Amino acid sequence: MSSTRAPAVEARQLVKTYPGDVTALSGMDLTVEQGTVLGLLGPNGAGKSTTVKILTTLARPDSGTATVAGHDVLRHPDRVRRAIGVVAQSSGTDPAATGRENLRLQGRLYGLKGAGLDRRVDELLERFTLADAARRPVKGYSGGMRRRLDVALGLVHRPEVLFLDEPTTGLDPEARTAMWDEITRLAGDEGLTILLTTHYLEEADRLAERVAIVDRGRVVVEGTPDELKGELRGDAVHVELREAVGEAGRTLLEGALGGLSGVHQVLLDGRRISVRADDGGAAVPALLAALERAGVGVAAATVARPSLDDVYLRYAGRRYAEAEAEGARSFVLAGGAR
Repeated sequence: MSSTRAPAVEARQLVKTYPGDVTALSGMDLTVEQGTVLGLLGPNGAGKSTTVKILTTLARPDSGTATVAGHDVLRHPDRVRRAIGVVAQSSGTDPAATGRENLRLQGRLYGLKGAGLDRRVDELLERFTLADAARRPVKGYSGGMRRRLDVALGLVHRPEVLFLDEPTTGLDPEARTAMWDEITRLAGDEGLTILLTTHYLEEADRLAERVAIVDRGRVVVEGTPDELKGELRGDAVHVELREAVGEAGRTLLEGALGGLSGVHQVLLDGRRISVRADDGGAAVPALLAALERAGVGVAAATVARPSLDDVYLRYAGRRYAEAEAEGARSFVLAGGAR
């Protein structure tokens, strides 16, 4: 891929607030190169869906700029809409119509007709294993079938850029795995540029060539999953305490554990201590001994290779689950708009 080609998606300093002084985006910068899959990873309420709404011309930022497929989203929204496919969180299908009817309608909206439209509809029905159900009303489809139809609708007009906003939310594990396989095939076979938003760490790790981690309305770090995890030297050691310690005990513990040989980046989050260690197996006995001397009871200790959860912890300063809980509260305050 030539480095001289313009990015497929580029956003600079996007800011968006909602009533109640709820900030969804606070200076969002984002670049998606042509022909790549970028995962926008963050907890609910981090600003992912707001970013997608702006990039797909469904919302206007308070400030900042964005281009998609070379078109300015504010000055040329019609050109952007012609160049993109969008799979939103909620299904866009007509439940009373059949799968084939939904696809034909979508194609006609983009100017397709005649034999060309019929061939495209047949191709997509086969690709997404919906041919046998093509003449059935969508209201009788399973959740996984509806989601596959949603993706097919986004591809009818052969877009340059495909936006997948939380494409597997609500699916059972089997349907989610099937959707992951299809997204992988789309990226490989058609060379599409895909912007995928997700709050599933495993999904971003598996599907995205590059990951942009979002926290509180901005990108805090970006890179390939392997690059981001590789920046965290050594192992991740997590210790569950029997009970939370006070603020004074917290400061003492962080100082004591940080002074241990081969131990780095000590973080105490409620009843959980997370540290980076050059050698996790060797560090555990020293950590447990230090906690025993401090009179702190330990419930469990685990050692693991770095994960995207550890990357998030490093750059956001809190665990992913904590951010999810905070994001859910903000989401309610913003009326579900984020």
